[in-house]
Amino acid sequence: MDLRGLYEEVILDHNRNPRNFGTKPAGCNCTAHGYNPLCGDEVQVHLQIEDGVISDIAFEGQGCAISTASASLMTEALKGKREEEAAALFEAVHEMLTEQNADESDETVDRLGKLAVLGGVKDYPMRVKCATLAWHTLQAALERSEKPVTTE
Repeated sequence: MDLRGLYEEVILDHNRNPRNFGTKPAGCNCTAHGYNPLCGDEVQVHLQIEDGVISDIAFEGQGCAISTASASLMTEALKGKREEEAAALFEAVHEMLTEQNADESDETVDRLGKLAVLGGVKDYPMRVKCATLAWHTLQAALERSEKPVTTE
């Protein structure tokens, strides 16, 4: 299977069966809201952070396949990570999606794991905001910001 096919398969799977979707964790102590007014994608990210570690994470909202899949992949990747690791993953994913000369080496792919499949979104510049909405919302939650996030 080529990379484009893998990208499409993973995105579709996470859209149809989003992981960590819906239920706010019982001990949730960080929440942020994100909205893309141009397309209507909306997401809330809920974190339970204990001793600097994301012990639970969930998201809710509605959006396109890329937005939903990105949020689903993000929650899978971040559960059990330290806040600093989550911030570093945000930076790496954001760079991969927005930088023209982003490092696409095997080392980067190894560091991002399944998240590397989001790199396929770069081929569709109008969809990058869809893929980054959940990540910007995560960043706001980590910063304990109550201001809604927008990708516009």
